[in-house]
Amino acid sequence: MSLVGALPFLKPRLSPSVSPGRQRRHTLPASEFRPLNTQDAISVFEIEKEAFISVSGDCPLHLDEVRHFLTLCPELSMGWFEEGRLVAFIIGSQWDQDRLTLDALTLHKPKGSTVHIHVLAVHRTFRQQGKGPILMWRYLQYLRCLPYVRRAVLMCEDFLVPFYQKSGFKVQGRCSITVASLTFTEMQYPVRGHALMRRNSEAIGFPQTVLLLEEQTQRLESVLLLEEPIQRSESALLLEEETQRTEPEPADV
Repeated sequence: MSLVGALPFLKPRLSPSVSPGRQRRHTLPASEFRPLNTQDAISVFEIEKEAFISVSGDCPLHLDEVRHFLTLCPELSMGWFEEGRLVAFIIGSQWDQDRLTLDALTLHKPKGSTVHIHVLAVHRTFRQQGKGPILMWRYLQYLRCLPYVRRAVLMCEDFLVPFYQKSGFKVQGRCSITVASLTFTEMQYPVRGHALMRRNSEAIGFPQTVLLLEEQTQRLESVLLLEEPIQRSESALLLEEETQRTEPEPADV
């Protein structure tokens, strides 16, 4: 599969140019979004373990499973790095059925048109800053660049349903998967906008689209820092709707 069309959406945010004498001593970007790799696995698992074990008693992915998916489908993961430090991440894989089954927890189905989001987690020192909704919004925009993706699905505990609803996910019903005594709700998000990404990346000037995404991400960050936690996901959903309204119409080819 080719990621040529999607890579620009993972570009780090560029800082304004400054004179050489005033440049920062290090070269790490202040904020960077990129796919994860197996070298990130330990950092991923440490964040995940702290985030989930105290709440649910277990992790969605154990360390060997993190490495498994980052080997098979790293392009379906996204990490948010601040000064080179991982602060939040999403790990996904492809799935080829309408509903999730137990196999979806461990298998990657390369011919599937569904992305199963296994886990979203934020480092404890960066929570309550709106990073979860921002990362989810950015990830869903990125999926629109992958022409084989038609929807994203996830399963979550009931108390997380409102969070994902505010990011645009819809409830599909009870999930058939259980883990010990835990039960889950299955949710889905339709991935739209492929005609724009597939057919017209050159016709409309793809760098302009990348710039629009960067500007919207910065706007969303600024808004969420000023809002209470309960409002943050609502702002992310509003920005998602605005993005769909303001997209250029596909050019005839």
